[in-house]
Amino acid sequence: MSVDAILDKAFAPLQAAVDAKRIPGGVLGVVDAKGVRAVRAIGSAQLVPVQRPMTDGTWFDLASLSKVLFTTPRILALAAAGTIDLDAPLVSVLPDFRQYNPDNWERKVTFRQCLGHQTPFPGVVPIYTYGSDPNLLRAWVLQHEWVAGPAVYSDINFILLGIALERLTGKPIRQQDPGPGFAWSADPAHAAATEQDPWRGRVVVGEVHDENCYALQGSGHAGLFGTAASVLDYAQRLLNGAPETELVRAPLSAKRTHGWERPYDGWSGGDRCAPETIGHTGFTGTGLWVDFARGRAWTLLTNRVHPTRHFDSGIIALRRAVGDLINGD
Repeated sequence: MSVDAILDKAFAPLQAAVDAKRIPGGVLGVVDAKGVRAVRAIGSAQLVPVQRPMTDGTWFDLASLSKVLFTTPRILALAAAGTIDLDAPLVSVLPDFRQYNPDNWERKVTFRQCLGHQTPFPGVVPIYTYGSDPNLLRAWVLQHEWVAGPAVYSDINFILLGIALERLTGKPIRQQDPGPGFAWSADPAHAAATEQDPWRGRVVVGEVHDENCYALQGSGHAGLFGTAASVLDYAQRLLNGAPETELVRAPLSAKRTHGWERPYDGWSGGDRCAPETIGHTGFTGTGLWVDFARGRAWTLLTNRVHPTRHFDSGIIALRRAVGDLINGD
């Protein structure tokens, strides 16, 4: 089946979600290993305080896709260069991490464990409520006494990896190259709006939605902006064997590889993905899935948190429905 035919079939759930006013708008794109692609937009990029249409070229706050589009490949590149050892603890780069208690568990956490979310850190903590100085907040992250819990998907893992990248490069995240087609902010006139944020007192558009990333002024867990084209470009590089492809495909657990998720019961890519598929989602309503067996990738980018996250957008079911139709051939 052609890429255009696949898109035609898989677009129906997105159109239904927009028609039902579950989400303002979205962009769906499919690409194969040869670069043949199809992209289509629907709905609105912004509803309040002004209304703007969604386009194929709308810029999105990619949220946690930043973990796999930026942080993961850079950590893996440093490992390939011998700069870091993935099985070494973070303190090999961050010697001051929990420096006042040298025997604690945090100082034993490795880069690979953070990439695979195999650490006892909590999923998310409102770091932004502890101050407005980004350097102070980094110090708070490094010296906070973290309570160990079960291994869960955790922003803390990638916040720490981002701090390690800053130490190794000598540059804050936002001064680092975000990669071809990506940026750390976007022109509000061409970006999908996210939330009417009570903390900032405005509709967030063109600046990062994630409060912790905003307060840290750049972080390894969020903050990247891109279009469907730039996301599909990266996916095509993976399909064609980018340097990090081997490790992002290598399982670390039943649900995870280095940075990415792999198929499991109820996962975001639907029930028809090949076992060789990897994927990841972002809180703002974004997602990318790469099926190496079929030589195909797809991205679903929405502004499902606009104007508020406190609404049942149906994004989980939407992602799965789109994935099932894309892989129904």
